[in-house]
Amino acid sequence: RRYVRPYYFEFISHVKNRWAGKTIVDLFTDEFKGRSRDYYVHAVKCGRLQVDGQMVHTDYIVKSSQKISHFLHRHEPPVLAGDISILKNEVDVVTICKPASVPVHPCGQYRKNTVVGILQAEHGLTPLFPVHRLDRLVSGLLIFAKNADRAECFRQQIEAGLLQKEYVAKVVGVFPDGEQTVDANVNFNAREGRSTVEISGGAGEEPNGKQALTRFQRICTDGTHSIVLCKPVTGRTHQIRVHLKQAGYPIANDELYLSGNFCPRSTKGTNASKKIAPSDPDSSAADHGSKDAGTDVEFDIDPMCTNCPNLAPVGYDRDEEGLWLHCVRYTGPDWSYECPYPDWAFLGSVSTKKMKS
Repeated sequence: RRYVRPYYFEFISHVKNRWAGKTIVDLFTDEFKGRSRDYYVHAVKCGRLQVDGQMVHTDYIVKSSQKISHFLHRHEPPVLAGDISILKNEVDVVTICKPASVPVHPCGQYRKNTVVGILQAEHGLTPLFPVHRLDRLVSGLLIFAKNADRAECFRQQIEAGLLQKEYVAKVVGVFPDGEQTVDANVNFNAREGRSTVEISGGAGEEPNGKQALTRFQRICTDGTHSIVLCKPVTGRTHQIRVHLKQAGYPIANDELYLSGNFCPRSTKGTNASKKIAPSDPDSSAADHGSKDAGTDVEFDIDPMCTNCPNLAPVGYDRDEEGLWLHCVRYTGPDWSYECPYPDWAFLGSVSTKKMKS
């Protein structure tokens, strides 16, 4: 797995009107319950909590709009080890093959262990504007614009519905031959981090959720699993995953949708934003390294850190693997970008021939 050496990071909050009039210790104890009151008292005394860049007393009363800085020893979750392959590096566009488990841009607990952070650290590529979404556990083609003008061009094409997207998935069972279409609304529950298919309950009753349509075509099967080409016409959260489940052929290693049981995955690392905006984390190659889960990476222990002396943060899923869902192609009005198929998509000589064709 790929680890990032723990580092200090400044989290910034601005005092809201409802916070004004509280002491800084009371404010953090009430609003940020992940740490104890004693921790916040000590953090103020040693300068880990500052107001407008200055140390204050523990009984300091905050005022509206003041900037509060909280300096934390940050531990990022590891991601699956693997190089980020640059597929094309053009004047205003770069395309890459994203490994599964790596989020696209800084979000949640991830900052340097992201596609954007790694491309900056290892290839000096910055700024980058992500053109489209790929969930953290999904692999495959990812397109970045290198400037705002090219990003705006992509955005207009997306809004006009001019892009065609293609994925491959490895599903349970023998998927039917011929094109199959699932036209069913998708409703995403942000609290649970999962989507459901919503179907009308009767005549005149409108289903909940957002309109979603996906077309599927079987590429090959070995009698136990099938490799399926997936063409989402819309772009709802977990659309392909939940539509395959609705069709009766869920992705074969998708714990979230493989059964009726709820197996929650973290949504903190998903790339859910549709806005094309630059991401530019401060990252260097020295911060990154691929290590096995049991090996040591040297770093300074912070006595106030709740994660030290562990390298990974508390609670991360050590058994997490990437989904068998991979983006292979994006096509626009006058351009097309492709990504190689993953190893799991080859079930034998027949599938190899079909994919090459």
